Amino acid sequence: MENDIFLKEMGQKIRDARKAKKIPINVLADLSKIDMSNLSFLERGERNCHILSLKSIADVLDMDVKEFL
Repeated sequence: MENDIFLKEMGQKIRDARKAKKIPINVLADLSKIDMSNLSFLERGERNCHILSLKSIADVLDMDVKEFL
């Protein structure tokens, strides 16, 4: 799979999970200790992320990291 496609699909999964749990992006950013602009880039698939950032997002959303992969 192409990297840009992978990032877009992963970002969409993060966004879908956040919206399903009705968590605003700024709240997810605060709780996961990720800058809101970086989280926005992640959700749009425009930026790669560290695995620990992905784990922080998954923890806040009460999910397993592998659900985003």
